[in-house]
Amino acid sequence: MKGLNISGAWVYTPQIWPDQRGSFFELFRDEEFAADLGYQFALAQANCSVSRRGVIRGIHFADVPPGQAKYVCCVSGAVLDVVVDVRTGSPTFGLWEAVELDAASGQAVFLTEGLGHGFMALSDEATVVYLCSAPYNPRREHTIAALDDDLAIAWPAADEAVLSGRDAAAPSLAQAQAAGLLPGYAVCQAWQSTLRDRDEASRRS
Repeated sequence: MKGLNISGAWVYTPQIWPDQRGSFFELFRDEEFAADLGYQFALAQANCSVSRRGVIRGIHFADVPPGQAKYVCCVSGAVLDVVVDVRTGSPTFGLWEAVELDAASGQAVFLTEGLGHGFMALSDEATVVYLCSAPYNPRREHTIAALDDDLAIAWPAADEAVLSGRDAAAPSLAQAQAAGLLPGYAVCQAWQSTLRDRDEASRRS
């Protein structure tokens, strides 16, 4: 995996084997993630969403612990996938990075617990699959405004974006911080250290 400028976020680019039938690639390899994370990614839930062009989903994040790490790939069409550092105290707090994901490249984004995530459909229809380290818990899930002027995410055709009612009414990053909704960077780091310790203890037992 290749690390992004926001700590805890990576891009995975698989090797694709084409032949006369089409192509094949490995969507996920646990050992590659464990090498970067220092622990195994625990799969607890797999989601699939289908969005029409211009739909933005996000920016979503969960309380830490346990938070929700995500491995995100686009299996049909194309999306602009965005990671936002919403961890208070982080050196890159308030910054975002975008990666275009599409079915042809097989690229995927992995983000650890505490980071914000969203995407915009760039094709007429886009299907996104994401693997999650914890099941969805509505009481611990939050959203911040994808169109927050202070974040200034460079969404294509943002004035034509389609959002859910919940996402459209989401607070700005500053408002979420003032309300105490954002995870702390130190808390996220400590949680990931706990996961590494658990994994090490499991290997020794």
